[in-house]
Amino acid sequence: MYLQKNIKFGKINFFKFFYLFLVFYICIYPTSQSKEDINVGEHIELNILDKVSSKNNNVILKIGEEKKFKNLLIKSLKCTNSEFDDNPEVTAYLQVKDITYEDNNRVFVFNGWAFSSSPSIQPFDHPVYDIWLTKCF
Repeated sequence: MYLQKNIKFGKINFFKFFYLFLVFYICIYPTSQSKEDINVGEHIELNILDKVSSKNNNVILKIGEEKKFKNLLIKSLKCTNSEFDDNPEVTAYLQVKDITYEDNNRVFVFNGWAFSSSPSIQPFDHPVYDIWLTKCF
């Protein structure tokens, strides 16, 4: 049995090629924003536990601004949300200073990335306060 091919070489329809290219471009680049811009937030929400009085406080910070909470100065430099919706991971870069310390060698109580799902990766170690990251929006 002899099979014939239904392909005609040399006859490419320009409009079909343009249509395929347009469909491919729309599928690959659905939005003009990058994924990093979508996942970066402008504010963070922290839960701060006072271990002495056992009171829990919510604090909302704007990225780049420093806020005073009792003896602490808290500054957030960046926050991001994960791309996965089933188990969201919120990360933020925090700098926390204790005002009561006058020693210049211990400027920051905490300086690093905080993770919402597992705060024990880089724990916040303070005798009076505990800080947990809850949201990035």
